[in-house]
Amino acid sequence: MAACSVRLLAAAAHRQSVVYRHARQPVACSLSFPRSHGGGSSFRGRASLSSISLPSSATGQAHAPFNLLPPDSEPFIQWDPPPPQDTSSGSPFGAGRGEEEGPALVVLLGWLGARQKHLRRYADLYRDRGVGSVRFVVPVRELVGLDLGRRVERRVADLSDEIAAWCDADRRRTLLFHTFSNTGWLAYGAVLENLQSRADIIERIRGCIVDSAPVLEIRPEVWAAGFSAAMLKKSSSLTGPSADSPDGSTLNGALNKVNSVSDLTKPSWGETFLLSTLHKFFEIVLHVPDVNQRLRKVLAVLSEKQPSCPQFYLYSTADRVIPAECVESFISTQRSLGLSVSAHNFVSSPHVDHYRSFPHLYSAKIDEFLKICSPARV
Repeated sequence: MAACSVRLLAAAAHRQSVVYRHARQPVACSLSFPRSHGGGSSFRGRASLSSISLPSSATGQAHAPFNLLPPDSEPFIQWDPPPPQDTSSGSPFGAGRGEEEGPALVVLLGWLGARQKHLRRYADLYRDRGVGSVRFVVPVRELVGLDLGRRVERRVADLSDEIAAWCDADRRRTLLFHTFSNTGWLAYGAVLENLQSRADIIERIRGCIVDSAPVLEIRPEVWAAGFSAAMLKKSSSLTGPSADSPDGSTLNGALNKVNSVSDLTKPSWGETFLLSTLHKFFEIVLHVPDVNQRLRKVLAVLSEKQPSCPQFYLYSTADRVIPAECVESFISTQRSLGLSVSAHNFVSSPHVDHYRSFPHLYSAKIDEFLKICSPARV
């Protein structure tokens, strides 16, 4: 069953889209599984998510393919220079922290499909507070299309090595982590796993901020929602703006005027089809023994072997990718282990959109957490 392609279903969906030309445009997709030589299904090769395209519009425009890979010139890892010393004196992680603490670095681990430009605004936020950064992104096709995540694991290993080298250059240097969605959170777990033999570096992690995550359980519907949102981007109903924002109802500096909440949250026929296809795909892939074992190993680190540093969870009841109750459950578990855990529920902002929806409140929360993490706190 897993070895057959759903290209015919996608083609049929495309033909039916003419009925919906006056509604939201559906999406035609192709999801191919590798065929084994014996006729059964095999996952030792590649699984591919490809040929994602928008159907022709009523005006006869050509298909506009989704770009699942970043431009060739965009690196997976991007280091940002530290801020000038004279601009960071007002931050608990800026200059003037004393001889015992050196420069701080925040590791920004992006959501699935994030681009370097998306993480740059977070890097700027920390730079204004005297903290340098390194940004890490994971394109969609890298996670599923190449050896079921093996290449991403190698990328995370490279990042871990670079972080270790940065720390080794000055024993006073300290780290912060800021993760986004389950992809960034799992990357954080993989970094921790890679650094398990470096207790000296783990001890220098001053805090971890988790934005729009986590879901600890291996749930196909969550993975399907995350991949669908990453593929469709702004066209996805899962990442649309909220109708009521208690922090001024603004997005991108403009008034957020919404005529109908249902228009924002109701998926198109094409998106529903894509979600269903992805759900079936992950029901199989996530139970492949090798994939399942690798995931559980990282999840065990995140649930049982977190550093002793403070944790801060930023989430929203309106998040349709990561259920708020899953975040709150994990927060309770971490608190039961005696760890310092803070949290803030933005209530109405969409998935990984809290900073854009509430820039002032988000920045204020970051400032509060940095004071908690600072070794100079009283």
